[in-house]
Amino acid sequence: MKRIAAAAFALASGLAFAQAYPHKPVTMIVPWPAGGPSDIAARPVAKGLSEALKQPFVIDNRGGASGNIGTTLVAKAQPDGYTVEITSMAPIVINPNVYKAMPYDAQKDLAPITNVLRVPLVLAVHPSIPAKNLKELMAWLNANKGKAQYASAGNGTPQHMTGELFKTAANQKDLTHVPYKGAAPAITDALGGHVPLIFDSTIAIVPHLKSGKLVPIAVTGSKRSPQLPDVPTFAEAGLKGVESYAWYGFFTTAKTPKEIIDKLNAEAIKVMKTPEFQAVLKESGSDYVGDTPENFGKFIQAELAKWKKVAADSGATLD
Repeated sequence: MKRIAAAAFALASGLAFAQAYPHKPVTMIVPWPAGGPSDIAARPVAKGLSEALKQPFVIDNRGGASGNIGTTLVAKAQPDGYTVEITSMAPIVINPNVYKAMPYDAQKDLAPITNVLRVPLVLAVHPSIPAKNLKELMAWLNANKGKAQYASAGNGTPQHMTGELFKTAANQKDLTHVPYKGAAPAITDALGGHVPLIFDSTIAIVPHLKSGKLVPIAVTGSKRSPQLPDVPTFAEAGLKGVESYAWYGFFTTAKTPKEIIDKLNAEAIKVMKTPEFQAVLKESGSDYVGDTPENFGKFIQAELAKWKKVAADSGATLD
C-alpha cells in the first residue's frame, strides 16, 4: 500500500508541476544567427506559445559551430522545460556524423517535442553566371574547374551536405565549399556575387529568387515546390540522386518531465494549426509536419542513418 501511495503521490506531484508550468519566462534557443530559416520557424511558435501559456518564450540566437554552441546550452540546461530549442536538423542528425568530437550527445541529451517545418533546398546562382538551367551550369562548372565555389549556412548544415551530395552526383569534386555562420550571411554574399553558387532552403531564399537577385537552377525535393512551380527538380533536370530536405525541430533538455514535454507538444501543435503558422508553411513551401514526440524521435533515428551514409560517401569530416 505504501508503494502504491508513493507512486500516486509522485504522479500527482508531476501532474501538478506540469499544470503549473510555465510560471516564469522560457528561453527558446535558436543556435543560428537572427534572420535565418530556424529563426523564421521559431518566431511564430514562440509568439503562439507565449500567448497560450501566458509566459514569455524569449528567443535567444546563439550561432556558431554549425549549431553546436547553442544546442550545447540546451543539452546541459536544467531539465525543467525552461530552456527549449528550435533548430535545423544539423546539430541533431548531421553534426554527429561529421564532427570528430561533439560537446553533447543529441540522442541522450535532448528530448524531441515535434517537427516544425520540412522544406526542400534550392541550388541558385548569381545573375552574373551564364546559366539559367542545370545543363548550362554544368558547362560553366566544367569550364571553371578549381575556381567555382558554393556558399552554405555552415559546415555540417543541410545546405553543406546537400552541396556534397550534388558534387558526388554531378562529378564536380573540384567545386569548393564556402561555409558561413548561418543562412543569412551566406545569402548576403551570394546576393553580392562574392560566391557564385548557393544551396539554401526555400524558406530563406525564395524572396531573392522571385526578385531576380538570384537565379534558381533546381530544387532538391521529389516534386516541384509550390513556391517555385517553374523550377525543375534535379531529377527532372537530368541529375538523379540529389534529393534532400531541410527540417526544423522543437527540442528541450533530456529528462525533462514527460508531462511538460507533452504540454509543449500539445500547445505547439495548436500553434502550428493557426492561420498565422499555416501562412509560414505556405510561404516556405513546407508540408505540415506536426507530430508526437515519439514519432518525431523515430523520424530522427531514420535521418541519422541517412546522413551517416551521405557523410561516408562524401568523406565529409569536421574538427
